[in-house]
Amino acid sequence: MSIPEYITVEGSDTAPMEQQSFELVERKGVGHPDTICDSIMEAVCVDLCREYQSRFGHICHHNLDKGLLVAGRSLPRSGGGMILEPMKLIFGDRATYTCNGQLVPVGEIAEAAAKRWIREHLRFVDTELHLLFQNEIKPGSPELTDAFARKVIGANDTSVGVGYAPLSDTERIVLATERYLNSPSLKERFPEAGEDVKIMGCRNGRKLQLTVAIAFVDRFVPNASRYFERKAALRDELMAFVESEQCAFDSVGIDINTLDDPSRGEDGLYLTVLGTSAEGGDGGQVGRGNRVNGVIAFGRPQTTEAAAGKNPVNHVGKIYNILSHEIAARIHREVAGVREATVFLCSQIGRPVDQPLIASARITPEPDADMAELQRRAASIIERELDGIDAFCQRLADGRFPVC
Repeated sequence: MSIPEYITVEGSDTAPMEQQSFELVERKGVGHPDTICDSIMEAVCVDLCREYQSRFGHICHHNLDKGLLVAGRSLPRSGGGMILEPMKLIFGDRATYTCNGQLVPVGEIAEAAAKRWIREHLRFVDTELHLLFQNEIKPGSPELTDAFARKVIGANDTSVGVGYAPLSDTERIVLATERYLNSPSLKERFPEAGEDVKIMGCRNGRKLQLTVAIAFVDRFVPNASRYFERKAALRDELMAFVESEQCAFDSVGIDINTLDDPSRGEDGLYLTVLGTSAEGGDGGQVGRGNRVNGVIAFGRPQTTEAAAGKNPVNHVGKIYNILSHEIAARIHREVAGVREATVFLCSQIGRPVDQPLIASARITPEPDADMAELQRRAASIIERELDGIDAFCQRLADGRFPVC
């Protein structure tokens, strides 16, 4: 059986990321305002998919990738400050409110999903006291509602998804460090470490510098000296964690909250009441945070599409974005001789999602690898993954893949 013409595989002369002279990788943690928006709108999408399938036997039209978190106002103080004005979460874009004569409580589903996610991830945010909700999700058009009930659904847009594998050591350590900072075990020992974390990894040659911003929770910090004492202890903790990851760096430096100024007392500290800057400093928006593999890698091909909140049935901005990473990972994992793989999936509006305009892999081979054999096996993997796209989309609808 021949491979379709729209599937192509080529070799790449580009040096693997690990061999390039420098690398810049960012990760926005679970309590960052942008990550909050992405995570909540994806949670709403998953709950809506479940509701639609339960009621109608299929997923109805919806796209919820326009969420906005409006910052509140707070007054952090050593020993415990106060919230002066709550944050506001605005749910945006489109969804199906009525199908087959049944009314779907979209707004109630969205608010319930948001409250559940916040309870599970933000220790000190009380959704009744610290957050207001505004539903701006508008009904979808009847034509789109009908289109989602058809057996064959075409791509909603002409768009590109791009993914790569494997993660470099820098990407891996940036991602792992944020996850460690927000792990239950670390929070038990460092309760003052808030959920709002941002890490920038800068690799220059084999030297890695991690710049970490982490919102300290003021109720656990009685004074400035205690703040700096705990910050130093947290840095030691992170150094031990990075060393335990056994990455091949010549040296690793870690700086935490570099804007701190001891001469200004508590005004020179990164203190928050709730552990997130959204309480008083920064708003958030869907699509401004991590890519679907969890990092923002500035030296890698990537798309500007936001996957969070998009429907998993025909929105290629979500489907192809995540699937391209899955295909690249499978090629790297299953095809011996592949050092790196990058996969591009381009849709054409109206064309079935399992038949992209082009599905192309770019492979960096190991020395002396049989390139023809790598191309054959990679093309076969791409074809099999596209053949199974219906099951993949259902896993998306079930929330099986993180989007940030």
